[in-house]
Amino acid sequence: MANTAHLFRRQSSRDLIQQATVRSLDELELRELRSRLVRAENGSQNVVYGATNQAFISDDDPPMARILDIGPSGTGPPGKEARKLAMQASIVSQQQQQEAAIAERPEDERESWDSKWTFLLATIGYAVGLGNVWRFPYLAQKNGGGAFLVPYFVMLLLQGLPIFYLELAIGQRLRKGAIGVWHEVSAYLGGIGISSAFVSYIVALYYNTIIAWCLIYLLHSFETPLPWAECPKRLFKNFTYDIEPECVVSSPTKYYWYRETLQVSPSVNEPEEINYTVALALITAWSLVYLCMVQGITESSKIVYITAIFPYVVLIIFFFRGITLKGASDGIAHLFTPRWESILEPVVWLEAGTQIFFSLGLAFGGLIAFSSYNPANNNCYRDALVVSVTNCSTSMFAGVVVFSVIGFKATSIYDSCVEERSEMIRQNKSHDLLPVCDLQKELENVTSRRLHRSSSFTIISVFPHLLMQSASGTGLAFIIFTEAINQFPAAQLWAVLFFLMLFTLGIDSQFGTLEGVSTSLMDMKLFPNVPKEMITGALCMSCCVLSLCFANGAGSYIFQLMDSFAGSYTLLIIAFFECIGVSYIYGLKRFADDIELMTGSRPSLYWMLCWKYISPIAMITILVASFLELASEGSSYPGWNALTGTTDQLEWPHWCIVVAILLILVSILWIPGVAILRLCGINVIEDSEPAWFPSAELRDVHGIVPHEPTDIEISLFCIRADGSEGLCCPIYGPREQPLDEEE
Repeated sequence: MANTAHLFRRQSSRDLIQQATVRSLDELELRELRSRLVRAENGSQNVVYGATNQAFISDDDPPMARILDIGPSGTGPPGKEARKLAMQASIVSQQQQQEAAIAERPEDERESWDSKWTFLLATIGYAVGLGNVWRFPYLAQKNGGGAFLVPYFVMLLLQGLPIFYLELAIGQRLRKGAIGVWHEVSAYLGGIGISSAFVSYIVALYYNTIIAWCLIYLLHSFETPLPWAECPKRLFKNFTYDIEPECVVSSPTKYYWYRETLQVSPSVNEPEEINYTVALALITAWSLVYLCMVQGITESSKIVYITAIFPYVVLIIFFFRGITLKGASDGIAHLFTPRWESILEPVVWLEAGTQIFFSLGLAFGGLIAFSSYNPANNNCYRDALVVSVTNCSTSMFAGVVVFSVIGFKATSIYDSCVEERSEMIRQNKSHDLLPVCDLQKELENVTSRRLHRSSSFTIISVFPHLLMQSASGTGLAFIIFTEAINQFPAAQLWAVLFFLMLFTLGIDSQFGTLEGVSTSLMDMKLFPNVPKEMITGALCMSCCVLSLCFANGAGSYIFQLMDSFAGSYTLLIIAFFECIGVSYIYGLKRFADDIELMTGSRPSLYWMLCWKYISPIAMITILVASFLELASEGSSYPGWNALTGTTDQLEWPHWCIVVAILLILVSILWIPGVAILRLCGINVIEDSEPAWFPSAELRDVHGIVPHEPTDIEISLFCIRADGSEGLCCPIYGPREQPLDEEE
């Protein structure tokens, strides 16, 4: 019995050792598979993070083929010894193969991110832009304060996140830029990518103008005193000096913005003279953009780290400075105090959806280009959540920072009003002449387009600087915030930090916008023998020349025209067709299968519903509501009136309406145009081979089995028995059971 027990224990030990060996081999195999998909080792110059490592060189790599498919006899799965030998041979030759693959990269080999953090920071920098700092706070205060967060987050869940997720996933799966991706989805949909490239090019033209303005203010922020801190003196014909009348009727900050910086004309029809300051700033801005982009994303990690992280550092500094100011709590409370009746207004939902859409940078092609440089097994779902939540959190944090400063400014104005009122009472002035001091109204005045209707003429005459432009956009950054900075100790330091933050916020968004254009040009192979550095240079040069149209007295009006029309309706239309292309042509089930291969988990029913139904309906609703509002209320622009020191709402002339229509059509007509030309046998986009995708390896790594559609999926998405999908509306009812052969 003892010998038997001893033999049994030895046999059991042998079995356990064998099982452990098998498990070790399996784990070793899986680790090797994963290492081939993504091999990112710190400190290695020859190893890259994405598509240029050897896992993406060939689908029939001999060592991996032996491990996966070929047994000792060449017909079946390998034995354990053969698998062990093959594994050892593969590991020994791993570094040599990788070095050879990188040394002899194919001509069409894509760039790749050098690390996961570089991709995340670049994407966050692209998504988080100037709109987070100067548009979200204004919209929140205007549309119900804290109540605005309800439609804001609802539209984020129904529209922003699904499309963001879709673009990251489709770019990572098909491994091309916007044009290549949509052409591969269907040869008739290649126009979507061309439209994205055109919109990105047009938006880059005027977006860099903001960067140029920031450079002008940044340069003058080193002066003592700040040039916008007080009104300049003017020499009259009788050789006497007096304060500039235009500055007296407005304010020092408004005068410096409109007269010194923009040299603005009365209307868009009067361009007047060339603004050499803005022209030089534009040339400088485009030169900086080119220098940052010329090396490509594989070499720009240091730039990405600076441009993505620095704005947060400055926002945190301003946060701690802002909350210590007198009146900061009043400003923050004014921003977030909910006015629940406002969420019943359709325009509030319209502006919430529009803000979510444009703040995430959807439909430009930049997200697709960025994700195409990722490894095939990157978790794009997690990336979409991280970047979207970071974007929205930044908007709210920036709102706190901005309104703490606005609260300080409004409190300062209120205190001045109280002092003036007390002085007039001591002088026994008539009660009718006394100014009415109200802190809440001062907060509204600082953040509204015009004075509150209850304000009297007496207040205007006593405090002409209360006339503020809109707190949205340039009015907030270059007028209101700069006036508040004037009252800070060491104002020059705060001005430098603020405008340097705006510069970095703008320039990394510009990277993503132009990357969508340059990647599309490379994928179309319009210039097959021209390196990407030269294409980027030509792109920046052409943008620089065309953007000089903003360097004149009417340049700011042309900027507003392009911002109002070129970058709004077109992006909604493009994103709508992106959802249609994935859900109804590429196939929702096929797209979900691809995501499962890349991430190891299948997208939930919620995301599939958004892609096929909810998000397209939301975008159509926003488009229709926008066109109805435009038709009923018209469109106007604020023209500067030098006599009153205010802006007057002027109607766009007919030629501007024509230009706006052309800006929209020149981008959108590519979508039907390419499809029609394809039907006629004319190929605008050259057909190319699909990028290699390691489906077999990903399936083995994640242990994925073919997905059987559920009854709900079949009913909602019209999935047929053969796996294809219909274009019908959702159907309901029990799933049909297949009949047995005997029956």
